[in-house]
Parts: sequence; structure tokens; C-alpha cells
Amino acid sequence: MSYSNNIIFGPIPSRRFGISLGIDLSPSSKQCNFDCLYCELEKAKTVETMTKYPSVEEVINEVKASFKKHPKIDVITITANGEPTLYPHLDKLIDELNKIKKNAKTLILSNGSTIYDEKVYKALLKIDTVKLSLDCVSEKCFKKLDRVHSGIDIDKIIESMIKFRKETTNILVLEVLFVKTLNDKEEEIKALYEAIKKINPHRVDIGTIDRPPAYKVKPVSFETLQSIAETFEGINVNIAYKNRPKLESSFSEEEIKTMLKRRPLTQEDINNMFDEDSKKLLEILVSQKVVSLVDSSGLNFYKIL
Repeated sequence: MSYSNNIIFGPIPSRRFGISLGIDLSPSSKQCNFDCLYCELEKAKTVETMTKYPSVEEVINEVKASFKKHPKIDVITITANGEPTLYPHLDKLIDELNKIKKNAKTLILSNGSTIYDEKVYKALLKIDTVKLSLDCVSEKCFKKLDRVHSGIDIDKIIESMIKFRKETTNILVLEVLFVKTLNDKEEEIKALYEAIKKINPHRVDIGTIDRPPAYKVKPVSFETLQSIAETFEGINVNIAYKNRPKLESSFSEEEIKTMLKRRPLTQEDINNMFDEDSKKLLEILVSQKVVSLVDSSGLNFYKIL
């Protein structure tokens, strides 16, 4: 079976990563070891391995053809109609992509479930940006929200994420998707924060449902996400939320410094939270080198030096 017409999507502009060329490693059907309640794909029985997939050669040929048409690609995004790390030739594929990527970066979007598989772990170390999901820390929440395939161990996932962050020379980003009445409870948020502190990723993206989900679950509000972000002290947190409300306020120099000591803020945070006078104060603090603007995998954060 030929998959060539469905393997590549894009290139499309990405706010965080520039011009992105997508690779779908499961173009014919959903193949995933999770069946998340919030998934935008259809409901499907979980699987341990992919049974239908394109060859490495097919993928590489399609990427090469796309590079000829679109030479200014910033990032090659490895994803799937399901979980890309279930692709049996992932290590070889990454080696081949690294040979032809030129100035582009590689990115994988994974649910993180296979990181304690040694073969997958070693393959992930070769990718420029690894973005992994971590929706729950407690086993009860993990199984209920992510509806995982039998045998997947959340404790092993977290242990391997901690190890991976220490070993990788590239970028690790975590993503947490919050669902009303499931992982938005105080004890789950606290457990997530403790685990994330130990993992110490370069950035955490938090968000909620913004597309029709596979099951009847509801999003949390922007205010809830903002409240959660404020509890994640000392971590680069990006709130991914469409049409976020404007909540402009006036802040003194001391208030700005106190706020940034608790949590670095993105440019989008500043635009939504700060009035014009507060923005000018922030720029003065940057010019005085009290505050620094730091790039974290394509997103700028204002941080106290």
C-alpha cells in the first residue's frame, strides 16, 4: 500500500516554531496507545504497536520533495494519527531526517508513554525539540482521562522524563491539557507541579479543549488556566488558549518584579495583562538588565535575572 499522498501536511505557519512541515506516521487510521477523552480524533481501541505505516523511504522521499517546493522550512514536525513513537522504525527515520534537514529543526509531538522504552528513549535524544504530554500524575486520573493501554506506568514515565531532561542536549517541552472535573482538582494540580519541578522541562504549555472531543467532556476556563499557571512557580509556563480575554491592569515596578520572580511571562501574557504604562516600566527593567528576555523553544519569556 502506498501512503505517499497522505504522509506530509503543510507547510503551515506555526506561532512557536515558524514554517512547519508535518509528517503523519499513521496516515490511514488512528493507531494510539491512549484513547484520551478530549481527543479530536474518533474513538478507537488502544494498540501497543502500529500495524499499518509508511516505510522510512516513503517518508524521506516525500520530505525531500517538499523541501524542493518549499525550501524555507523551519521545522519538521513528526506526528501521527495517534502516537508517533509506536512507529517501528522511528530511530532510523530520525537518522535519515537529520541527514537531509539542513537548517530545519526536528520536532516530535508525543503522549510521552513510551519514553521508558530504551529504543524510543535513544531515538528521542536525537530530536531537536521533544514535546511530551503529561495530563495526570495520579494513576486513577491518568487511566480515567487518557484511557491508556494496559501496562503503561505513569511513575515510570515521570522517572524517565526526569532522566531524559538531564541527558538531552536539546529541548524538552511538556504539555498539559486540562479537562473540567478531571485533572483540574487541587490535589492533581499540586501533584503535577511537584512532578514538573522534578522533570524541569525547558517549557510547559498548558491548555484545554478547543476542538470537538471524542467523548462528552468540557474545557476549563481561561481564568482556571491562569490560576494554575500562577501556582507553577519558577516554571516557564505558556497558556495556549484561543481568543484569550484582555485583562489589562496597571502594575508598579515592584509588582512586576514580584510577578516575574514567581513565574516568567510570555510576550502574549504581557500584551493581555499589562497596560501601556506597565509595558513601558517593563522595558525600562529590561534596559537596566533587571529583567531578561529569554527564548524557550520559540517562545520568549520575561524573567528576573
